[in-house]
Amino acid sequence: MSETAANKNTALSAQPREPLSGFAFALGAYLLWGGLPFYMKAVAHIPAYEVVAHRVIWSVPVAGVILLLLGRTSDLKAAFRSPRTLALAALTAGLISINWGVYVWAVAAGRTVEAALGYYINPLVFVLVGVVVNKEVLRRGQVAAVALAALGVAVLTLYGGVFPWISFVLAGSFTVYGYMRKTVNVGAMPGLFLETLWLVLPALGWLVWLQMQGTSAFVPEQPGMIGMLLLAGPVTVVPLLCFAISARRLRLSTIGFMQFLGPTLQFLVGLYYGEHFSLAHAICFGFIWLAVIVFCIDAWQAGRQPRVVEESL
Repeated sequence: MSETAANKNTALSAQPREPLSGFAFALGAYLLWGGLPFYMKAVAHIPAYEVVAHRVIWSVPVAGVILLLLGRTSDLKAAFRSPRTLALAALTAGLISINWGVYVWAVAAGRTVEAALGYYINPLVFVLVGVVVNKEVLRRGQVAAVALAALGVAVLTLYGGVFPWISFVLAGSFTVYGYMRKTVNVGAMPGLFLETLWLVLPALGWLVWLQMQGTSAFVPEQPGMIGMLLLAGPVTVVPLLCFAISARRLRLSTIGFMQFLGPTLQFLVGLYYGEHFSLAHAICFGFIWLAVIVFCIDAWQAGRQPRVVEESL
């Protein structure tokens, strides 16, 4: 064995092993995100804006309890003393509400496949933001991945006659959200709590108005639906908690590779519900999956990770 190879093997063996608990939490997060369309389909008869309002309202107590259990209330106190943090939290709150609203509507409208496409291309959009905003230089593999994804979208648009605007709104809003969250000096759970606090009064006001109009789905005559809407908080917060824990225990490259599990499951859920999937969709997804493979191989060879949003608790 050459000295270079020996040094390489020594360096690899010196890297700390990733705990199985980290994999378990990451797997839990992506399974929950991947299975989220099942929940959204169960409440698909409720208008998207009402579902989003319940996600906001019931996320507040769930996130609050988690913060108390984790002993992270001091982070909130620091955030409340920072006007900049509060202002940025208001901005990210608006972005995540757009993302949630479009996603809920897309699943209810039978367009889960397009939503999944958005989360497939999301890491590639992060790369483009790095080029435009941070003046980063793309590696060959990254250029190839972006080109393949663009070609896939072009096929779907030109030959399928469908511009996947849902995909771009979801990918774009989450990319900007992720970029802005990087500038906020607050962890994942305190940040989510702040964002939902900004949104809770408008959401509560909207639900009260629906009650007064007699059009609310949250009524005593439908206890099962009340239970489903109460679940909006846990299904929003728990995957984020699992992801944040896994991000602290796993290498970023591992998290980056596992992130594609979520949209893959969402894609399969869309097919399970018999959503429209044409030849143009198949060609588009073929290019997207090839782009994902090239993207992951390039990241692995470079010793880096795909650009995902990684936050502390």
